[in-house]
Amino acid sequence: MAVAAARPISPTAAERHRLKKAAWGHKTPHQLRQRAHIVLLAARGRSNAAIAAEMGVHPDTVRRWRGRFADQRLPGLADRKRSGRPRSFTALQRAQAKALACQLPAETGVPLSRWSCPELAVELEGRGITGPISPSTVRRWLREEAIKPWQHRSWIFITDPAFRPKAERVLDPYVISADEKTSVQARCRCHPTLAPGQARAMRVNHTYGRGGAPAYLAAYDVHQARVFGCTAPRTGIDPFMALVAQVMSQEPYASAKRVFWIVDNGSSHHGQAAADRLAAAFPNAVLVHTPIHASWMNQVEVYFSVVQRKVVSPNDFTDLTQVGDRLRAFEDRYNATAQPFQWKFTTSDLDDLLARLDRHTADHPEESSRRLAA
Repeated sequence: MAVAAARPISPTAAERHRLKKAAWGHKTPHQLRQRAHIVLLAARGRSNAAIAAEMGVHPDTVRRWRGRFADQRLPGLADRKRSGRPRSFTALQRAQAKALACQLPAETGVPLSRWSCPELAVELEGRGITGPISPSTVRRWLREEAIKPWQHRSWIFITDPAFRPKAERVLDPYVISADEKTSVQARCRCHPTLAPGQARAMRVNHTYGRGGAPAYLAAYDVHQARVFGCTAPRTGIDPFMALVAQVMSQEPYASAKRVFWIVDNGSSHHGQAAADRLAAAFPNAVLVHTPIHASWMNQVEVYFSVVQRKVVSPNDFTDLTQVGDRLRAFEDRYNATAQPFQWKFTTSDLDDLLARLDRHTADHPEESSRRLAA
C-alpha cells in the first residue's frame, strides 16, 4: 500500500521566529516544545519517518502536527477544547448552596454557630438540594464568591455619647500611649524546648509548671517609637504611677510644656481622679482617656501584639526573673531599630466612620432599639 506523501510546510519569518522561541524556550511546556520541533524539522523538508526517528515519537504523531500546522498555522499546535465530564450539579443547586451558606445555621434550625464545608455538604444532601456531595466541591463553589461562613468578625455599637471629642483628642495630640499587659505567665516546660532543624519545627513540651504571672506595663512614645516598660506583681495605681515617674523623670518629657498620656478606661487610670492624681504628681502631664470600647485606638496595643509574637509565645520561662529580663532586653532591641507605626486613622476617618454608623442605625432602627433595651 502506498504511503501518502508528507505535506509540505513553509512557515513565514514571523512564524519561524515564534516556533524557535517555543522550541528552545526554558518555560515552554514539553508538549508545545515537541510540536514546535516537529514543525521546524518538517519545514526543512524532512520526511515523517525521519522526524519520528529523531524525536522518538510515532510517525502518526508527526503526521498529526504537520497537518495541523499546514491547515491552521500556529493556532493548530494548541490543544483542542475538550468537552470534559458533564456537570454533576445544576446552576440552581450551586446558587442554593451559596444561599444556605449565607444564612446563620440557627436561623435554619441547625444547632451550629457557623457553617463549615463538611456541615454544609451534609445539610445540602439532607435537605434534598443535591445528591451526595463532597466538602471540597462545596468549598470550590463558595470560593467563587469569596464566601467564608466559618469566619467571623466582632463589632460593637458606640455607647459613649462623647465618643467624637474623646477620639479627636486621642488622634491629634498623640504623644505617650500607655497600658498594662496582664498575666505574662512564666511557664517552665517539663522538658527543654528543642530548636528547629531541617524539616522540623521548634518543639515545645505541652506540660509545664507555673512560675507566676507578672504584669507588664509599657509607655510608648508614638512619635519617637520608643518604649519604656517595667514589670510588677500585679496591676494597680501604684505600678502605673511608677511607670509615669520612670518616663517623666527623663528628657524631653521632664521639661516639656505638655505631655499627653493616652490610656484606656482600666481601673489603674480610670476617671477624673486618675487625671487629677497625674496632674498633681507631674503638672505638665495630661491624661486623655480613649472612648469606651476603643482600646484599639491606643497604639501601645500594637506594641503589645509584637511582644506577644516575638517574646512571650510559645512561653518557656524558668522563673519571673527571666520574664522580666527578656522583656527589658527586648525593649532595648526594639528601641534600637523601631520606626513609628504607620497610623493612618485620622479625624477625617473618624467622621466617616461615625457617618456610616449613623446611616446604618437609620436603616436598621430595630437593631438600635434592641441595643437600647439591653
